Amino acid sequence: MEYFVTLGLAALLITPLFAVYRIRAAGRKVKYALLAQIISFFAICVLVSVLGADTAAAAAAAAGPSAASQAGLGMLAAALSTGLSCVGAGIAVAAAASAAIGAISENEQSFGKALIFVALAEGVALYGFLISFLILGKI
Repeated sequence: MEYFVTLGLAALLITPLFAVYRIRAAGRKVKYALLAQIISFFAICVLVSVLGADTAAAAAAAAGPSAASQAGLGMLAAALSTGLSCVGAGIAVAAAASAAIGAISENEQSFGKALIFVALAEGVALYGFLISFLILGKI
């Protein structure tokens, strides 16, 4: 039963991507499809939370309420550190890479400096990933 629920949730996550592809192939704007993707993602998060509540309750009863809540908050902290750092890095790379491409097109000798700025923006995601591993190591 767990496998079917997991497979169904994965299908629900992937299905809006087909709509985005179809709309993009037709040449229309994908703003509404992206909005549908975001709404479906949060709906699936709520669904997983509701379906996983009985499993979490069983684990909490077995290990004690304090251990279960600490582990859950640790997992949440690891997910947030990775997710938010990757979103920040994506925003930074979008700005730095477009400026670097413009600078390189005007002066080819600025490639090294531009590459450093793009790599610094990527470092933000790596730091968040490292912090999540440190958090998961303490759980």
